[in-house]
Amino acid sequence: MLFNSYSFIFGFLPAVLIGFYVLGSRRRDWALLWLTAASLLFYAWWRPINVLLIAPSILINYSLARALEQTGEAKPAFARTILIAGIVFNLCFLGYFKYLNFAESALNDAFGTGFVLTQLILPLGISFITFQKIAFLVDVQAGRVSRFSLADYGLFVLFFPQLIAGPIVHYREMMPQFRAVPCRYDPENVAVGISLFFFGLAKKVILADPMSQLVAPLYARAAAGGAQSMTEAWIAALGFTLQIYFDFSGYSDMALGLARFFGIKLPVNFNSPLQATSIIDFWLRWHVSLTRFLTAYIYNPLTLNLTRKRLAAGKPIFGGRNTSVPAFLNLLAMPTILTMLVSGIWHGAGYTYILWGLLHGVLLCINHAWRLIRPRIWPNAKVYSARMAPVGFLLTFLSVVAAMVMFRAPTLSATLMLWKGMVGAYGVTLPAAVFSRLGPIAGWLSAIGVQPAWTSGSLLLTAVVRIGCLLAIALLMPNTLRMLAAFEPAIGVKPDRTPSRVARLFTWAPDGAWALGLACIALAGILSLGQLSEFLYWQF
Repeated sequence: MLFNSYSFIFGFLPAVLIGFYVLGSRRRDWALLWLTAASLLFYAWWRPINVLLIAPSILINYSLARALEQTGEAKPAFARTILIAGIVFNLCFLGYFKYLNFAESALNDAFGTGFVLTQLILPLGISFITFQKIAFLVDVQAGRVSRFSLADYGLFVLFFPQLIAGPIVHYREMMPQFRAVPCRYDPENVAVGISLFFFGLAKKVILADPMSQLVAPLYARAAAGGAQSMTEAWIAALGFTLQIYFDFSGYSDMALGLARFFGIKLPVNFNSPLQATSIIDFWLRWHVSLTRFLTAYIYNPLTLNLTRKRLAAGKPIFGGRNTSVPAFLNLLAMPTILTMLVSGIWHGAGYTYILWGLLHGVLLCINHAWRLIRPRIWPNAKVYSARMAPVGFLLTFLSVVAAMVMFRAPTLSATLMLWKGMVGAYGVTLPAAVFSRLGPIAGWLSAIGVQPAWTSGSLLLTAVVRIGCLLAIALLMPNTLRMLAAFEPAIGVKPDRTPSRVARLFTWAPDGAWALGLACIALAGILSLGQLSEFLYWQF
């Protein structure tokens, strides 16, 4: 069941909310059990067999967590063995469904083997659920989770607003909320929830989905070997970047809004990443919960282990301006690249995802290296920030857009075709209809290499207008977190103490003007539903 569907908006959601509030007025535990059952129905709606896959996994992980809880302090070595077994089980569960075909294909390519590829049905949200369960086991073994029941654990894993595409949440930040929530109708929670939900719906169906009609033919043409001019390649690159930006932003808002209906606040998962001024800043804004997971459970343990080994060997460690090149490579570069490799593999089973992760790992290493070198050649941090922030923004933006081509393109050859087009390897074109109306100017343009193209003038005009409008919204407008900051729309979001004039203009308030504006946004979103389209991150 899709958030952006009539059956969800006018059927499932109202029924779940009514049941939750009615039962909550009598007994809280009934309301929470109702929410768990509704989440199971939500998960089973698209393909009921999903429940037969997820239910045994939940029971196994719960049993492992119980064993960890009982043996953690008394038998630490045995507890570590249980933890490793749990991590291996979850990774194997994920690997079988998501990576088996890719592994067989890679072996066939590398060794000429004849493995027959079978079409496996990928359970919804398996990547998000797997990381969430692994984090829970690690937290239980570390003593960060001390009290849980099967009902609590089931609700934690299955809570439908974040079940399919995140954010990746921790038990210790969710269950205290579920235990404290009154399970009753609250006007403020409902108002904030409605606002977030319909802001997100509008982003998805009005801003993101129409971009697919522009960029899909360009990527298909590149996959078929068709050369792309600079104009077409940049439309493909910018168009998909903005499509996935507003698609993911829309889902994140809708998830926050749905959780808020039940009095629950989810963590921030998307915070205007295209406004980042460095690639490090980008990953602190894009898929924030994934960055948090990878940092806490892969990067930090790996760095700590390597640091201890270097100390034991009497080698210098990472330490500001005095950091040596070997220490930088060993303690920062290698963990960063390995962590981003995991990020790439997590996103999808394919060479393009792996290389996309590695590319971002290299970019992060360059950014970290510059942060170490910059004070030596530009010691005045304030002057540097004032003068170089626009340069940092531009470099980050171009890097992200170029990398998104690899994320979207179906093959490496299609990626290279589009990258070549972006730098002008296949020339610059204008639509033939436009070219024919330029008169003498057309001859001058031909002399400098501009040629007529197969694309229509209306397509170019539509692309320029849409990309320009979406860029303006993404780069200049405050996001929904900032608009609703006074009501803490996500965990830890607080109001700005010195908001800008634009931010003050768009600050959400429970008054008539905002109610009218939200009604218009909601109506436009509902009327734009039309053909159902999945959120892009649901495939991960």
